[in-house]
Amino acid sequence: MRRALTLVLATACGLTVANLYYSQPLLDLIAHTFGVSQGAAAIIVTFTQAGYALGLLFLLPLGDLVENRKLTTRLLAGTAGSLLLAAVCPAYPIFLVISVLVGLTSVVAQILVPLAAHLAPPEQRGAFVGKVMSGLILGILLARTVSSFVADLWGWRTIYFISAGLMVVLAVVLRRMLPERAPDHTAGYASLLFSVVKLAREEPVLRRRALCQATMFAAFSAFWTAIAYELIGEHGFSQAQIAIFALVGAGGAAAAPLGGKLADRGYGVVGAGVALLLGTLTMVLAAVGHRSVVLLAVAAVLLDFAVQIHQVSSQQEIYALRADARARVNTVFMTTVFTGGAISSALTGALHHRYGWTGTCVIGAVFPLIGLAIWAFGRRAVGSPAVEPERVSVP
Repeated sequence: MRRALTLVLATACGLTVANLYYSQPLLDLIAHTFGVSQGAAAIIVTFTQAGYALGLLFLLPLGDLVENRKLTTRLLAGTAGSLLLAAVCPAYPIFLVISVLVGLTSVVAQILVPLAAHLAPPEQRGAFVGKVMSGLILGILLARTVSSFVADLWGWRTIYFISAGLMVVLAVVLRRMLPERAPDHTAGYASLLFSVVKLAREEPVLRRRALCQATMFAAFSAFWTAIAYELIGEHGFSQAQIAIFALVGAGGAAAAPLGGKLADRGYGVVGAGVALLLGTLTMVLAAVGHRSVVLLAVAAVLLDFAVQIHQVSSQQEIYALRADARARVNTVFMTTVFTGGAISSALTGALHHRYGWTGTCVIGAVFPLIGLAIWAFGRRAVGSPAVEPERVSVP
């Protein structure tokens, strides 16, 4: 894989997935604009993630049916249109519907990650996926910083105009740089969706990895959905200060390439268990140290680090299961993950409204504990060794 193409894939993943997170630090401003409560505004995150989950379920499998370059550019056009509608939306109920559309069309990132796995040498697949994933993770983490700064300067709607323009630019660049890839599946869309269900039923490793990552992402969503409220209410932060805090959390993106290299060397299973335990401990730290901005920042970095280690090690393993169905494997994995995130965002809005930051941290700590139990059960069921053997693609 050429270095330039790797950079383009990482950038594209980051810019597209950022659309899911621009709203998180802006919830207070959006609530004020539309005249709704903070709890109601938090539903925006839930609707966006729910739309993404629908896109993962119904659009992502097309990566194994439709030529990938064509599919990517068409989805980016839809994303640009949805973002423009969000930027000019006059009413809160309409904004919620548009948020679903933004999430639905932003699945481009998850089409590009399996494409990176296809282009990489089997023995370096984890490292290549890790590099592309580092761009995706930076997009998730920097989205909050960028949207906060932009909102502080020009208002919260501006970020949607800017992102719409970026989606158009991305469509042009990817059209020129992506190699053509015609998938092997030719039986039709209905057969494609049925095969997704069949994959989930036949691959226990895929189910376990997906459920465990869903619990990690649930903790991640709980933390970042409520942190702006905590920083504003407890510490009197402005939007610019929230942006700087979110920038600190971006340090966790360094875990993606590291996670890929560890997985390539056979430490993916052990690393996943450590990451799940770390996820719970960081939410406890966030609860105990909530009066200290420094401790909250440390918790943010550690949580992001744990989430990315677990995700990249999971993807390295699941992409080796079915080389001819990586988009559908990714569909099962990421649909499960973002369903967990959407559930967590909804619970976080209700719990934070009633119990404050403590309620957020409790639910955020419980989710990875559930994942750790699933991980432990899976190891016992298959008798996994302390170090898992290297996996290779099945032709």
